[in-house]
Amino acid sequence: MQKVPPVAPVAAKGPLGVVQLPRLWSKVLLDKKGLLPEGYSACGQGFDRVVLEGLGLDRERVLAFLDGLPTYPQFEAWVTKELGGSVPQDKIQSVNDYILGREFPEERRRQILESVGYTGDEDVRAGAALNQLDDWAEFHRYLIKD
Repeated sequence: MQKVPPVAPVAAKGPLGVVQLPRLWSKVLLDKKGLLPEGYSACGQGFDRVVLEGLGLDRERVLAFLDGLPTYPQFEAWVTKELGGSVPQDKIQSVNDYILGREFPEERRRQILESVGYTGDEDVRAGAALNQLDDWAEFHRYLIKD
């Protein structure tokens, strides 16, 4: 079975308004089905960790819930219930500000840009934007694969 790159970008958010949450959900579900490409972490130590810790969610409980392959609305409903019925806006804002404002180190930035076909001199600094470029390159490789 061919592996499928996640199509939800870092900046994607559902009705709760939390960036990275749809991406985390999609990566974990792809992984549960054995479809997440090598090099992707289903629930890693980067932006996934920031979302979970920033909202106050337990990683193991999240992964256990996602074992059931819920829809995204079911996942957001579970997150809300898990957090006592609401997600504080200040937590959402803090997570979003950190993720959308986080810049990758220069070496990593250049590496990503060059690996996806840019010169490395482009003025792209935000990690979220760099991740998207990397995802789109992976998606393209997926489409043209024999």
